[in-house]
Amino acid sequence: MSFTNTKLALGVAAATLTMAGAMVAPQAQAAGSSAERVADAAARKTEALEAQMQQMAAQMQAMQAELSRVKSSSADASTANAKVQELDQWMASVKSTPAQASAKDNLVAVRGGWSALDHARGNTTPLTDGALLSNNRNNEGFYFGGAFDFNVNNDLFGLVDDTSFAIELGVEYAQYGTGTNALTDGTLTALQTANGDTIVLNGHSPRATDSRLRINASPKIKFLHGSKFRPWLIPVGLDINILGVPSNAVSVLNAGLNFGAGAEYDLFRGIVLGTDVRYHYSTSKLDGTPTDGFNAGGYVGFKF
Repeated sequence: MSFTNTKLALGVAAATLTMAGAMVAPQAQAAGSSAERVADAAARKTEALEAQMQQMAAQMQAMQAELSRVKSSSADASTANAKVQELDQWMASVKSTPAQASAKDNLVAVRGGWSALDHARGNTTPLTDGALLSNNRNNEGFYFGGAFDFNVNNDLFGLVDDTSFAIELGVEYAQYGTGTNALTDGTLTALQTANGDTIVLNGHSPRATDSRLRINASPKIKFLHGSKFRPWLIPVGLDINILGVPSNAVSVLNAGLNFGAGAEYDLFRGIVLGTDVRYHYSTSKLDGTPTDGFNAGGYVGFKF
Protein backbone atom coordinates (compact mmCIF):
# COMPACT_ATOMS: atom_id res chain seq x y z
CA MET A 1 0.00 0.00 0.00
CA SER A 2 2.75 2.38 0.88
CA PHE A 3 4.74 1.27 -2.25
CA THR A 4 1.78 2.05 -4.38
CA ASN A 5 1.43 5.44 -2.78
CA THR A 6 5.08 6.09 -3.33
CA LYS A 7 4.86 5.21 -7.00
CA LEU A 8 1.83 7.41 -7.28
CA ALA A 9 3.61 10.29 -5.67
CA LEU A 10 6.60 9.82 -7.95
CA GLY A 11 4.35 9.74 -10.97
CA VAL A 12 2.60 12.92 -9.90
CA ALA A 13 5.91 14.60 -9.28
CA ALA A 14 7.21 13.49 -12.68
CA ALA A 15 4.06 14.72 -14.33
CA THR A 16 4.37 18.02 -12.49
CA LEU A 17 8.01 18.46 -13.57
CA THR A 18 7.11 17.58 -17.14
CA MET A 19 4.37 20.12 -17.19
CA ALA A 20 6.61 22.73 -15.56
CA GLY A 21 9.35 22.09 -18.14
CA ALA A 22 6.81 22.34 -20.89
CA MET A 23 5.67 25.64 -19.53
CA VAL A 24 9.21 27.06 -18.89
CA ALA A 25 10.64 26.19 -22.38
CA PRO A 26 8.21 28.42 -24.33
CA GLN A 27 8.80 31.20 -21.87
CA ALA A 28 12.58 30.87 -22.30
CA GLN A 29 12.23 30.77 -26.07
CA ALA A 30 9.96 33.80 -25.94
CA ALA A 31 12.46 35.63 -23.76
CA GLY A 32 15.32 34.85 -26.19
CA SER A 33 13.32 36.07 -29.20
CA SER A 34 12.46 39.32 -27.40
CA ALA A 35 16.17 40.03 -26.62
CA GLU A 36 17.12 39.50 -30.23
CA ARG A 37 14.39 41.87 -31.36
CA VAL A 38 15.57 44.50 -28.88
CA ALA A 39 19.16 44.15 -30.08
CA ASP A 40 18.10 44.41 -33.73
CA ALA A 41 16.05 47.49 -32.97
CA ALA A 42 18.94 49.08 -31.12
CA ALA A 43 21.28 48.31 -34.01
CA ARG A 44 18.86 49.87 -36.49
CA LYS A 45 18.48 52.93 -34.30
CA THR A 46 22.27 53.20 -34.05
CA GLU A 47 22.62 52.99 -37.84
CA ALA A 48 19.88 55.59 -38.26
CA LEU A 49 21.60 57.88 -35.77
CA GLU A 50 24.93 57.44 -37.55
CA ALA A 51 23.28 58.25 -40.87
CA GLN A 52 21.66 61.31 -39.35
CA MET A 53 24.98 62.38 -37.82
CA GLN A 54 26.73 61.99 -41.19
CA GLN A 55 23.96 63.95 -42.89
CA MET A 56 24.20 66.67 -40.26
CA ALA A 57 28.00 66.78 -40.67
CA ALA A 58 27.61 67.13 -44.44
CA GLN A 59 25.06 69.91 -43.93
CA MET A 60 27.41 71.63 -41.48
CA GLN A 61 30.26 71.47 -44.01
CA ALA A 62 27.99 72.86 -46.71
CA MET A 63 26.89 75.65 -44.37
CA GLN A 64 30.52 76.44 -43.50
CA ALA A 65 31.46 76.53 -47.21
CA GLU A 66 28.52 78.82 -47.97
CA LEU A 67 29.45 81.03 -45.03
CA SER A 68 33.06 81.26 -46.26
CA ARG A 69 31.84 82.10 -49.76
CA VAL A 70 29.55 84.79 -48.39
CA LYS A 71 32.38 86.24 -46.30
CA SER A 72 34.70 86.20 -49.32
CA SER A 73 32.05 87.84 -51.48
CA SER A 74 31.53 90.46 -48.81
CA ALA A 75 35.28 91.11 -48.59
CA ASP A 76 35.52 91.38 -52.38
CA ALA A 77 32.53 93.68 -52.42
CA SER A 78 34.11 95.80 -49.70
CA THR A 79 37.39 95.96 -51.63
CA ALA A 80 35.57 96.86 -54.84
CA ASN A 81 33.59 99.53 -53.02
CA ALA A 82 36.80 100.93 -51.54
CA LYS A 83 38.41 101.06 -54.99
CA VAL A 84 35.34 102.72 -56.46
CA GLN A 85 35.38 105.30 -53.69
CA GLU A 86 39.09 105.88 -54.24
CA LEU A 87 38.54 106.38 -57.98
CA ASP A 88 35.66 108.74 -57.27
CA GLN A 89 37.86 110.78 -54.95
CA TRP A 90 40.67 110.88 -57.54
CA MET A 91 38.29 111.98 -60.30
CA ALA A 92 36.86 114.65 -58.04
CA SER A 93 40.36 115.93 -57.23
CA VAL A 94 41.31 115.94 -60.92
CA LYS A 95 38.18 117.85 -61.83
CA SER A 96 38.79 120.37 -59.08
CA THR A 97 42.45 120.90 -60.06
CA PRO A 98 42.97 123.71 -62.61
CA ALA A 99 44.25 122.59 -66.00
CA GLN A 100 47.97 123.15 -66.41
CA ALA A 101 49.72 123.70 -69.72
CA SER A 102 52.33 121.12 -70.62
CA ALA A 103 55.98 122.14 -70.64
CA LYS A 104 57.25 123.59 -73.91
CA ASP A 105 60.64 122.12 -74.72
CA ASN A 106 61.01 122.53 -78.49
CA LEU A 107 62.29 125.79 -79.95
CA VAL A 108 62.30 127.62 -83.26
CA ALA A 109 64.65 130.60 -83.47
CA VAL A 110 65.96 133.29 -85.78
CA ARG A 111 69.55 134.35 -85.24
CA GLY A 112 72.26 136.59 -86.58
CA GLY A 113 75.50 138.36 -85.77
CA TRP A 114 79.13 138.83 -86.68
CA SER A 115 81.16 136.32 -88.68
CA ALA A 116 84.84 136.08 -89.58
CA LEU A 117 86.79 133.66 -91.77
CA ASP A 118 90.22 132.46 -90.69
CA HIS A 119 91.58 133.64 -94.06
CA ALA A 120 90.24 136.00 -96.67
CA ARG A 121 89.46 134.61 -100.06
CA GLY A 122 91.36 137.20 -102.08
CA ASN A 123 95.14 137.05 -102.35
CA THR A 124 97.91 138.80 -104.22
CA THR A 125 98.18 135.63 -106.28
CA PRO A 126 94.78 134.98 -107.91
CA LEU A 127 95.48 131.30 -108.45
CA THR A 128 95.46 130.55 -104.68
CA ASP A 129 92.77 130.71 -101.97
CA GLY A 130 89.98 130.57 -104.55
CA ALA A 131 90.63 134.13 -105.72
CA LEU A 132 90.42 133.39 -109.42
CA LEU A 133 86.68 134.10 -109.60
CA SER A 134 86.57 136.55 -106.69
CA ASN A 135 89.47 138.55 -105.30
CA ASN A 136 87.61 139.65 -102.17
CA ARG A 137 90.17 140.31 -99.44
CA ASN A 138 87.71 140.93 -96.64
CA ASN A 139 87.41 138.07 -94.14
CA GLU A 140 84.82 139.70 -91.83
CA GLY A 141 81.12 140.01 -92.38
CA PHE A 142 77.72 139.17 -90.95
CA TYR A 143 75.38 136.22 -90.84
CA PHE A 144 71.70 135.53 -90.23
CA GLY A 145 69.57 132.42 -90.30
CA GLY A 146 67.25 130.19 -88.33
CA ALA A 147 67.25 126.96 -86.35
CA PHE A 148 64.91 124.38 -85.00
CA ASP A 149 65.64 122.61 -81.68
CA PHE A 150 63.87 119.30 -81.21
CA ASN A 151 63.96 118.19 -77.57
CA VAL A 152 64.64 114.45 -77.10
CA ASN A 153 64.73 114.07 -73.31
CA ASN A 154 65.36 116.03 -70.12
CA ASP A 155 67.73 113.70 -68.28
CA LEU A 156 70.48 113.13 -70.88
CA PHE A 157 69.34 109.56 -71.50
CA GLY A 158 69.10 108.87 -67.78
CA LEU A 159 72.67 109.99 -67.05
CA VAL A 160 72.21 113.50 -65.64
CA ASP A 161 69.08 114.98 -64.06
CA ASP A 162 67.69 118.29 -65.34
CA THR A 163 69.94 118.17 -68.42
CA SER A 164 68.18 118.11 -71.78
CA PHE A 165 69.34 116.56 -75.01
CA ALA A 166 68.14 118.13 -78.25
CA ILE A 167 68.90 118.02 -81.96
CA GLU A 168 69.43 121.35 -83.71
CA LEU A 169 68.74 121.73 -87.41
CA GLY A 170 69.85 125.12 -88.70
CA VAL A 171 70.66 127.15 -91.77
CA GLU A 172 72.58 130.43 -91.98
CA TYR A 173 73.67 132.85 -94.67
CA ALA A 174 76.99 134.68 -94.27
CA GLN A 175 78.36 137.54 -96.38
CA TYR A 176 81.96 138.82 -96.40
CA GLY A 177 82.01 141.56 -99.00
CA THR A 178 82.48 141.67 -102.76
CA GLY A 179 85.22 140.94 -105.22
CA THR A 180 85.90 140.96 -108.94
CA ASN A 181 86.68 138.16 -111.34
CA ALA A 182 90.43 138.01 -111.93
CA LEU A 183 89.88 136.49 -115.35
CA THR A 184 88.09 139.51 -116.78
CA ASP A 185 89.03 142.55 -114.70
CA GLY A 186 92.61 142.84 -116.02
CA THR A 187 94.33 141.16 -113.08
CA LEU A 188 95.29 138.43 -115.48
CA THR A 189 96.20 139.98 -118.82
CA ALA A 190 96.69 136.80 -120.77
CA LEU A 191 96.53 133.04 -120.56
CA GLN A 192 98.65 130.67 -122.62
CA THR A 193 97.14 127.50 -124.05
CA ALA A 194 98.86 124.11 -124.28
CA ASN A 195 99.74 124.83 -127.91
CA GLY A 196 101.56 128.01 -126.95
CA ASP A 197 98.86 130.33 -128.15
CA THR A 198 98.21 133.44 -126.07
CA ILE A 199 94.71 134.48 -125.07
CA VAL A 200 94.34 138.12 -124.12
CA LEU A 201 91.76 138.75 -121.41
CA ASN A 202 90.15 142.16 -121.47
CA GLY A 203 86.86 143.61 -120.49
CA HIS A 204 84.93 144.67 -117.46
CA SER A 205 83.70 142.29 -114.74
CA PRO A 206 81.00 143.32 -112.24
CA ARG A 207 81.70 142.75 -108.59
CA ALA A 208 80.44 139.47 -107.14
CA THR A 209 79.25 139.04 -103.56
CA ASP A 210 81.39 136.63 -101.58
CA SER A 211 78.71 134.73 -99.62
CA ARG A 212 78.42 131.37 -97.92
CA LEU A 213 75.50 129.19 -96.93
CA ARG A 214 75.84 126.74 -94.02
CA ILE A 215 73.43 123.95 -93.12
CA ASN A 216 74.01 122.24 -89.82
CA ALA A 217 72.70 119.29 -87.82
CA SER A 218 74.06 119.24 -84.28
CA PRO A 219 73.41 117.59 -80.93
CA LYS A 220 72.74 120.20 -78.27
CA ILE A 221 73.00 119.71 -74.51
CA LYS A 222 70.95 122.16 -72.44
CA PHE A 223 71.50 122.50 -68.72
CA LEU A 224 69.16 123.54 -65.85
CA HIS A 225 65.93 122.09 -67.19
CA GLY A 226 62.97 123.88 -65.67
CA SER A 227 64.91 127.10 -65.12
CA LYS A 228 64.42 130.33 -67.04
CA PHE A 229 68.15 130.65 -67.62
CA ARG A 230 69.64 127.74 -69.55
CA PRO A 231 73.25 127.49 -70.79
CA TRP A 232 73.91 125.02 -73.57
CA LEU A 233 76.72 123.29 -75.44
CA ILE A 234 77.23 121.75 -78.87
CA PRO A 235 80.11 119.27 -78.48
CA VAL A 236 80.40 118.68 -82.24
CA GLY A 237 77.98 118.96 -85.13
CA LEU A 238 77.87 118.52 -88.89
CA ASP A 239 78.20 121.43 -91.34
CA ILE A 240 77.48 121.57 -95.05
CA ASN A 241 79.19 124.61 -96.67
CA ILE A 242 77.97 126.08 -99.95
CA LEU A 243 79.96 128.81 -101.74
CA GLY A 244 78.14 131.70 -103.39
CA VAL A 245 81.06 132.17 -105.79
CA PRO A 246 82.60 128.89 -106.98
CA SER A 247 86.16 127.96 -106.09
CA ASN A 248 89.03 127.94 -108.58
CA ALA A 249 88.00 124.37 -109.43
CA VAL A 250 84.37 125.52 -109.77
CA SER A 251 83.42 123.50 -106.65
CA VAL A 252 80.68 124.90 -104.47
CA LEU A 253 80.08 122.28 -101.76
CA ASN A 254 82.02 120.71 -98.87
CA ALA A 255 81.42 119.32 -95.40
CA GLY A 256 82.82 120.27 -92.03
CA LEU A 257 82.23 120.43 -88.30
CA ASN A 258 80.91 123.03 -85.90
CA PHE A 259 81.41 123.54 -82.17
CA GLY A 260 79.26 125.91 -80.14
CA ALA A 261 78.21 127.20 -76.75
CA GLY A 262 75.70 129.75 -75.51
CA ALA A 263 72.88 130.54 -73.13
CA GLU A 264 69.23 131.54 -73.34
CA TYR A 265 66.67 133.13 -71.07
CA ASP A 266 62.94 132.50 -71.10
CA LEU A 267 61.78 136.08 -71.18
CA PHE A 268 58.01 135.77 -71.23
CA ARG A 269 55.63 132.88 -71.95
CA GLY A 270 58.00 130.89 -74.12
CA ILE A 271 59.68 133.86 -75.80
CA VAL A 272 63.42 133.25 -75.49
CA LEU A 273 66.42 135.53 -75.89
CA GLY A 274 69.78 133.87 -76.39
CA THR A 275 73.40 134.30 -77.39
CA ASP A 276 75.80 131.86 -78.99
CA VAL A 277 79.33 131.52 -80.31
CA ARG A 278 80.42 128.90 -82.85
CA TYR A 279 83.47 127.81 -84.72
CA HIS A 280 83.17 126.14 -88.12
CA TYR A 281 85.98 123.84 -89.17
CA SER A 282 86.70 121.87 -92.32
CA THR A 283 89.48 119.35 -92.70
CA SER A 284 90.65 121.10 -95.87
CA LYS A 285 89.89 124.16 -97.96
CA LEU A 286 87.24 123.84 -100.61
CA ASP A 287 89.56 123.44 -103.58
CA GLY A 288 91.69 126.25 -102.23
CA THR A 289 88.83 128.41 -100.89
CA PRO A 290 88.84 128.87 -97.08
CA THR A 291 85.61 128.00 -95.26
CA ASP A 292 86.76 127.88 -91.62
CA GLY A 293 85.41 130.69 -89.49
CA PHE A 294 84.01 132.03 -86.26
CA ASN A 295 80.49 133.28 -85.51
CA ALA A 296 79.21 135.29 -82.56
CA GLY A 297 75.68 136.58 -82.26
CA GLY A 298 72.27 136.27 -80.68
CA TYR A 299 68.84 134.86 -81.36
CA VAL A 300 65.18 135.18 -80.55
CA GLY A 301 63.32 131.93 -80.07
CA PHE A 302 59.78 130.70 -79.50
CA LYS A 303 59.07 127.56 -77.52
CA PHE A 304 56.35 125.15 -78.53
